[in-house]
Amino acid sequence: MDGKARQSHLQRISRDGFTVIENVIEPDVADRFLADVRRLETELGIAPADNDFEGTRTLRIHNLLARGPLWQQLPVHPEILPLVDITLGPGSLLSMLGSIDIGPGETAQPIHADDQIIPVPKPHRAMNCNTMWALTDFTEANGATRVVPGSHLSSTSPDYRQSCESQAVEMSRGSVLFWHGSLWHGGGANLSTERRVGISMIYCAGYLRQEENQQLGIPPALVREFSPRLRELVGYGVYMGVLGHVDRHAPADLLTSDPTAGQLSGSSLSASATMAAWRGM
Repeated sequence: MDGKARQSHLQRISRDGFTVIENVIEPDVADRFLADVRRLETELGIAPADNDFEGTRTLRIHNLLARGPLWQQLPVHPEILPLVDITLGPGSLLSMLGSIDIGPGETAQPIHADDQIIPVPKPHRAMNCNTMWALTDFTEANGATRVVPGSHLSSTSPDYRQSCESQAVEMSRGSVLFWHGSLWHGGGANLSTERRVGISMIYCAGYLRQEENQQLGIPPALVREFSPRLRELVGYGVYMGVLGHVDRHAPADLLTSDPTAGQLSGSSLSASATMAAWRGM
């Protein structure tokens, strides 16, 4: 993606709260991810959660980074991660990575905002952002994600039980829907005979808690195999030189044989240095 295209997507996110980046992965690559979702659903015995939010005919797999090396390429994808870094600022984290497989007969998910449990007055700058990767074509008939354009600028979050006008975001497999964490949205009803399969990958600002606890959910032996950027994304970095350190070391240092590698400057932070970091000085 060149700079002009990136700026166009950022403008749409600012104005509408969402954008679609087409053909991020080739159809054959999407098919490989889809095949692995099918494998995992069978091996893990995945069944619907049976509630109106997660669905009664929807299969969900969580913590995909712990399920195989195939998934390591998505969080650091060069077409998507730069948009995340600009939207959320430096030091962002991967909040969750999971699959959503909507089966025929599923009803529409209640419209919601991903950040509505965060007790901060709205509207506000993005504190998280979501990406939905289409592993099958997304159509209005098979349950494409529905959005309320411009709702990220609202001073309120949606009422969970109240219906509202929304539109389906149709896209071909291999494309990615990217949205601001305040955008009102929800999975659509699947009125077709097909399954609608996508990968939900949420990022959050480095000062927030991740949705999935990846420091416990991903074995450290596996994290050692991650690229340095992916290690940071799953929580093994230090935000602004302050949040998340272990005895003045980045958590990633505990994965290496050299415990002094990457040591933060100084043996401890003074009170003034801590306040300066918090204030962004």
